Amino acid sequence: MVLELNPSELDNPVWSSLTGPHAALAESRPGAARYPADVCPFVGLADAGARSSWDDLGDLIGRDGTAAVIGLRSAPEGWAIRWQIEGLQMVGPHFAGGPDSEAVALGEEDVTDMLDLIERTRPGPFLPRTVTMGTYLGIRRDRKLVAMAGERLHPAGWTEISAVCTDDSCRGQGLGTRLVGAVTAGIRARGEVPFLHVAGTNTGAIRLYQTLGFTTRRATTFSVVARGE
Repeated sequence: MVLELNPSELDNPVWSSLTGPHAALAESRPGAARYPADVCPFVGLADAGARSSWDDLGDLIGRDGTAAVIGLRSAPEGWAIRWQIEGLQMVGPHFAGGPDSEAVALGEEDVTDMLDLIERTRPGPFLPRTVTMGTYLGIRRDRKLVAMAGERLHPAGWTEISAVCTDDSCRGQGLGTRLVGAVTAGIRARGEVPFLHVAGTNTGAIRLYQTLGFTTRRATTFSVVARGE
């Protein structure tokens, strides 16, 4: 299958998701959109340089709310960046992946186990209804969930791989690599391309993704913003 990529969809990936394939999940205003609070903490701004987008964001989250933003370098007057880390956006246009016989689909009935694994491994934000964002696959050993990976943001033509994590007891067995491959196989079956975000300090994960053929598209940031100076 020949894929027609539109990389510009990744320039503002949360906004592209919430105004595109994930529109059914969106709580939106003309200049801003967010996922429900129990699905995903990320918000999208139509134009981070426009005051109207920030006014719409304020309307969505309320005076005391906070929001996670990808790619933000500074906040306008009346807003403050409470927390920020540097990261990378990586793309895998040539990574095909493949099915894994041990991987099982995870759904809402598995959320307690998924949240427990997230708490033990802390790969990044994962909430009680994050599983509704896409396909999640896991591997169980003696009925215990020990590894998982899934889909999060969904700009048109692209799907983000996220929540890649493995219990300490099973590290070094290649489970994460296998699950990334299995999730990618599903993405490819839809004619889409995998991408991901990773913290710049997570050098082990960056090396893993590089060995799979992912390349860095751009440096980015992950920020939490709130009203205030």
